[in-house]
Amino acid sequence: MRAFVRTVVISCGAMLVLAGCGGGTTSMVSGRAVSGLYDPAAAGGLPVSEGPSGPRSDAPKPTGTVKNTDNGEIDHLAMLALNDIEEFWQNNWPVAAKKPFKAVGTVVSYDSTDPSSPIVCRSKTYKVINAAYAFNCNLVLWDRGQLFPAAKKYFGDMAVVGILAHEFGHALQFNGGLVNIRTTPTLVEEQQADCFAGVYIRWVAEGHSSRFTVNTGDALSHLIAGMLKTSDPIMSEADFEQSEDDAHGTGLDRVSAFQMGFDSGSATCAKIDMNEIKQRRGDEPLALQTDTSGETDAGEVAIDNGSVTTLIDILNAVFTPKSPPTLSFSTATCSDAQATQGASYCPATNTITADLPALQQIGKPGGRKGMTDPQMLQGDNTAMSIVTSRYVLAIQHERGLPLDTPVSAVRTACLTGAAQRNMAQPVSIASGKQLVLTAGDLDKAIIGLLVNGVAASDVNGANMPAGFTRVLAFRGGVLNNIDECFDRIA
Repeated sequence: MRAFVRTVVISCGAMLVLAGCGGGTTSMVSGRAVSGLYDPAAAGGLPVSEGPSGPRSDAPKPTGTVKNTDNGEIDHLAMLALNDIEEFWQNNWPVAAKKPFKAVGTVVSYDSTDPSSPIVCRSKTYKVINAAYAFNCNLVLWDRGQLFPAAKKYFGDMAVVGILAHEFGHALQFNGGLVNIRTTPTLVEEQQADCFAGVYIRWVAEGHSSRFTVNTGDALSHLIAGMLKTSDPIMSEADFEQSEDDAHGTGLDRVSAFQMGFDSGSATCAKIDMNEIKQRRGDEPLALQTDTSGETDAGEVAIDNGSVTTLIDILNAVFTPKSPPTLSFSTATCSDAQATQGASYCPATNTITADLPALQQIGKPGGRKGMTDPQMLQGDNTAMSIVTSRYVLAIQHERGLPLDTPVSAVRTACLTGAAQRNMAQPVSIASGKQLVLTAGDLDKAIIGLLVNGVAASDVNGANMPAGFTRVLAFRGGVLNNIDECFDRIA
């Protein structure tokens, strides 16, 4: 987000910390939204489950050779994952493929912290915190030193599997003749790979894998969050104009592509091209904007009384309620609702209470360099999206809608997305201050939706157990409008 008063520009955004994963929220599984897409008890049509996740206790031992391995736990997990992924695609090769199945030829592990880490396929690996498929050598490689250990620690074993499923998606593209290395934009390649990863993970979630299992609640949410850590940094407007086709995509792009594969299968993935991506994106902001001095605006604002007050004023202008809710920064009891993490709404008094210390911790900017930062892509909009979600409860209350049901949680996620859509351009308020959505803000909100779900919870903090569906409802609001959230979710 950008925050400014008239021509004075400061930066703004919003996010959440992984230390708060699940804190202050409970899950709900009963009830159904009008649209099956937004069913709070499902994830992509599968029932929400909170069972085990990771390697099965009776999984076969991994087979194959990992070059440069240390024979440790990470390489064991990664090779088991590649065995499973290759087996799946050998048996489910896309009909659209122009060539027969071809296995990955070489698998390489390296430690990015080791100065003597090898050169692989003519590329250095020291300090390269990454996992990749190299088409010119038909090999998959990964960093066992930093990337995968942190993915496993903060997001679970299945995050490692998800990342490798994405990388094998690239092998599928090149070996199956689905892309042209000279003419296919990188963005299309990356979106297809995310989509193919979703196809494989769906198979695992359905219980077909002999090696892995993944529940469709918390584990699937964290798997997707872990995959997002490998997304591109947000670019400046100038960089974006020059290299839009070479980007990997925003977090919203990536989750959307993954969900396409999870929901619809590999035929949908093969149809992804630039036209499909642009249509799917709508008018979401994609690049960092510049301030009046011509400097890139990083999109972070301080979470304080002033910025939260400005946010409420902007939301009043966007939703124009007959009785705008009151904003309070003091702890208060509520007779008809429980407190929720970061911010709460009390229907009895029509009051939004902001817990600034909690919001500041939730909105503390996270780094993009390496997976060792557990806070990942969080920032100001992780926190601001929580405040927005409590505000849209007031809008639902004014319409006489119940606030303590699974459907209200789905609608809250949708309305939060719709509110943020309306903040992509300056909104006129009496103070002249502004908070304007910019590139990266939606990603920050998505990480919050995946790892704690407050912005997709009811008035008591009960959220949809599937982060998959939380993001889907949020995206529905971002790409549509306020009325759609009421018409489609009732």
